[in-house]
Amino acid sequence: MAGPITLPHPVREDLTLPAVLAALSDPERLAIVRQLAEGPLEMAACFLTAPDMPKSTRSHLMKVLREAGVVQNDPAPHGPGRVLQLRRQDLDARFPGLLDAVLGAD
Repeated sequence: MAGPITLPHPVREDLTLPAVLAALSDPERLAIVRQLAEGPLEMAACFLTAPDMPKSTRSHLMKVLREAGVVQNDPAPHGPGRVLQLRRQDLDARFPGLLDAVLGAD
């Protein structure tokens, strides 16, 4: 039986400001990032401002954040779910102060 699928993530050096800003520009994605600023969450535990959002839309939001390098999306250690965490160290190293500024904005 095959193990959990590992999704591709950009390495720190490949993070770009336009991609990160675009990922953070959507209110739903920003809400997810704000939740993850408190610590890692199972993907199923991330709440959105629109709880009736289709699963495909939710998956797309997570994909955009992952491909921009804003979040790390890994298989859960127990069970079939996925765990999301903010890539704060990578973002702070590439764009000092950006994440704090975005998270502190209204």
